Amino acid sequence: MKRETWKKRITEATKAAGTYRDFFVPVIDTLAGILEKRDDAQAELDVSEDGLIVKHTNVAGKANYEQNPIVRLINDLNRDALAYWRDLGLTPAGLKRIDEQSMKPKKRSALADALKELGD
Repeated sequence: MKRETWKKRITEATKAAGTYRDFFVPVIDTLAGILEKRDDAQAELDVSEDGLIVKHTNVAGKANYEQNPIVRLINDLNRDALAYWRDLGLTPAGLKRIDEQSMKPKKRSALADALKELGD
């Protein structure tokens, strides 16, 4: 999926979760870029003839089997994306950690309401 599509989906998700703020736009953009790169890497893995494990020959000529570097890249990008999802409150743990006081408008006291009514 392309970056702009991811940005739209992430923005919609943060709005649905009630955690969207305008100052999150750069964070959302960064996460969208990570997810686009992850999707590109996954597409490359899907068309590659290599599987999850690849044969690697070292300088001594000995063959070793190791995890495909593309799989490692996908895992790293997923880990990075998870941190951003969490920071945006889009995981259960992330949503729980968000300070509810800073996300909700402050309530006014009854005295402030009464004084406002007198002023109107």
